[in-house]
Amino acid sequence: MATVAVVCHSGYGHTLRMAQSVAAGADADLVTIDGDGNVSDDGWATLNAADAIIMGSPTYMGSVSWQFKKFADATSKPWFGQAWKDKVFAGFTNSATMNGDKHSTLHYLFTLAMQHSGVWVGTGLMPSNSKAAQRNDINYVGSFAGAMAQSPSDASAEDMLPGDLETARLFGQRVAQITAQFKR
Repeated sequence: MATVAVVCHSGYGHTLRMAQSVAAGADADLVTIDGDGNVSDDGWATLNAADAIIMGSPTYMGSVSWQFKKFADATSKPWFGQAWKDKVFAGFTNSATMNGDKHSTLHYLFTLAMQHSGVWVGTGLMPSNSKAAQRNDINYVGSFAGAMAQSPSDASAEDMLPGDLETARLFGQRVAQITAQFKR
């Protein structure tokens, strides 16, 4: 059986809520990056043992949070020995605006995965882009590279739209399915 880990930093709870949906879809272990940018020893062990790592960060000022960046820099230890080579990777993000430069964050996560000699998985979800589309539809934000969500700056994590959370869940499910194919 393939094992999946979700690692994320969340500043206000939205990205954590999204991570929980991704983890539910992938039947994954959730590893959190704390407010100081650190991961516990158990968290590192989970990441090292996983067949797939799904990374998540809020989009702040067009990229990952500094806490996620600190984590990414700390992955130079497994990188040096290519310990994560051929793992499956994927990523997700949330920001307050519809665009919010979220693709810059996903590209950062993709680049990190490629530095680890990983294999990237996108959403596999068609966008909701017809005239009949509603904001609460699956993949309404319309990303193929990784899951994206949009949460107004004055909305709590509990106010996240079910469509964005379902997009995250389906994305996690896809990553787990692809990982299982690689494990054959």
